[in-house]
Formats: sequence, C-alpha cells, structure tokens
Amino acid sequence: MLTIGMGALLILIGYFLGAAFASAVAGLVIAILIWVILSLVAYFQGDSILLGMSRAKKIKPDDHPRLYNVVEEMKIASGLEKMPDIYIIDDPALNAFATGRDPNKASVAITSGLLQKLNRDELQGVIAHEISHIKNRDVLLMAMCGVLLGTIVLLAWYGSRFLIFGGAGSRRSSSRGGGGQAQIIILIVALVFMILAPIFAQLIYFAISRKREYLADASGALYTRYPEGLASALEKIGASTGQLKSANKATAPMYIVNPFRQKGMKASDLSSTHPPISERIRILRAMAGASFNNYDQAYRQVHGGRGVISTASLTAETVPIATVKLEGEAGELNETQRARETSDVMWRLSNYKTITCDCGAKLRVPPNFKEPQIKCPHCGRTHQV
Repeated sequence: MLTIGMGALLILIGYFLGAAFASAVAGLVIAILIWVILSLVAYFQGDSILLGMSRAKKIKPDDHPRLYNVVEEMKIASGLEKMPDIYIIDDPALNAFATGRDPNKASVAITSGLLQKLNRDELQGVIAHEISHIKNRDVLLMAMCGVLLGTIVLLAWYGSRFLIFGGAGSRRSSSRGGGGQAQIIILIVALVFMILAPIFAQLIYFAISRKREYLADASGALYTRYPEGLASALEKIGASTGQLKSANKATAPMYIVNPFRQKGMKASDLSSTHPPISERIRILRAMAGASFNNYDQAYRQVHGGRGVISTASLTAETVPIATVKLEGEAGELNETQRARETSDVMWRLSNYKTITCDCGAKLRVPPNFKEPQIKCPHCGRTHQV
C-alpha cells in the first residue's frame, strides 16, 4: 500500500506538470519514462553503484575466515540458494548493509569498525539481519522505492523552477485565449504539489524502510535462534557516534542503523529511516522464543495494539532460543585480537606487502613504494622489498 502511494504521487506529479505546460498525457509519459530509465539502471547496476560509492572491498574465504563462516552459516539457516558476495568497508563507524537485485545476485557489506567491536554472536546477529533483507527481497524493494523517490524529487525540482520562471509566458498566452484564470489556478495547484510531493514521498519511503527493518530483526532472530546477539550488537552500535563517511541520505535506509544518527538522538517516527534503536532492542529482549509469532507478541508488548508481522507469516509454534557460548570462552577473540585481525585484512586488500623483521616488527610496504630496500624503524635492519 505504501509503495502504491509513492507510485500515485509520481503519476500525479507528471499529470500536474503536463497540465501546467501543455498536455497532461505528455506529462504522464515523461514522468513514467524517466522512472523506467532510472529503474533499469538501479535494477542492473544499483548494487555496483552502491558498493562503489561505499568504497567497499570484496573478500575471499581466506581473507577473513571468521566473517566468511558466519555469512555461510546464515546463508544456510535462511535457505538462500547462493552465497552472497562479502565486502568490507574500511571505516571505523559501526554499520552494515545488504544490496542486490535478487537472492542469486546479492552482497553483504560490513564496516571494519563493526568487525573490530562485535564478538561472534553479535556479528552473527548483524549478518542474519542483512541476510534477511536479501531473503525478504527488501534490497530490491528499497532500490525501486528509492528510484520512485528520486524521480519525484527530480521532477518536482525542475518542474517548480519551470513554473516559477517560465509560467508567466504561459499565463499571458492563455489569458489572450480566454482561459487565463483557469491556467493560473492550475499553475498554483501544480506549484503547491511540486513543493509537497517530495515531502510526502520521503515520509512514505521512510515508513517502508522502518517496516522492513522490523521484519529483518524478526527474521534475524529466527535464523540465529538467539535474539540477544542482535540486541547486543544494536546496543554497541547505538552507543557509537561515528558517522559513516561514504553514506548519503539516499542510501541511509539500506544500512542496519541510520548512518547519520547521533548518540542519544531521538528522531520522530515520521522523519527517521529506521525505528529507534532502543525500541528494537527492547522488542528483541522481550521475545520468549525465536519465531515470527514471538517477535510479533514482543512488538505488541512494547507498543501495544496491532502487531507488525503479516498474518501470513505468523506461526503459532514457539522456536526455542539457542544456548550459545559467552564471549571469553574458548575460540572467541577479544577486541584487541579482532582489531589486529581486521587491520591485517585491510592491509592485504589495499595491496600492502608485509615484511616481518627478526625483531618481531611487521613492516607494511605500500603498493606505490619504489625503493628496493626498507629499514626497520625499531632495530635498524635493512630488508629487500
């Protein structure tokens, strides 16, 4: 219903633009044509554009085995047929997103900051959330809704300026033909709509994003059987104030949390791309089990009134919450070890060479280093590059 509402706004803005200038039909055709062209670009190249804007680097299984294993586990738990590509964004901010046009051509990207801060259970919760977006086809839905929003904003921006700066000539010619008063009314209505349509479209876009975030949280809890993992990860993300450098307002709904939030910020439901983090955490920790039905009951407990999961997705049975290892047990890396693991991966992905000196120091040699030798700053030994 929300998506249909955005489509109706696009049709109306094309109609009013056409009616204000020449022909309502011509305006509709132009609006739909622009939307079709942008949709084709988003469908076939949207993921590449988003990953390129984020400066994400693709990894192989050997680059980061811990991350690859977690993604593989969640791929199996969700029932995805194909393993999504995995990317790391070299940014200390805590965030992640999924992209792709369908489950067979999808990617998961996670920041280096998140890899350093999260233990395995928390990382599993975040990855499960992003895999949920792929499984539920949210990545395609949000890409198409983003194109709808972009088309509406584009038409409104240019249309309002044409109406303001080019409307006088149209009014004069219509006035000579006896229809000046009607033309002025159309121009005023069109101009008001040009101003309001982008605002309404953005609010609808945010509402769609929030609905899909709730579903992804519920699906993530189902896949991991451990809602506390995602809740704990969201708690760490919420305590961070780092801003993701590569994000922008158009791509913000794609991330697990709003990349432009500030610590303690309480955005209103209407103007936020995501539900409040504290609310999402309360719902996850109120779950008695790990099914959609358990999530919907927890949502009602926190909000009261209607649930958030569609009736078709609800199941009466309770999926038990899994018993998992606590951080610090055998096999779990501490934060220092995770930071070292992540930094080693980022050096390799940036094509730096590593020379280990006899004194124990690791020398990082950048790919554009031209000298044949390098000296260790700790012990003074010279090494061949």
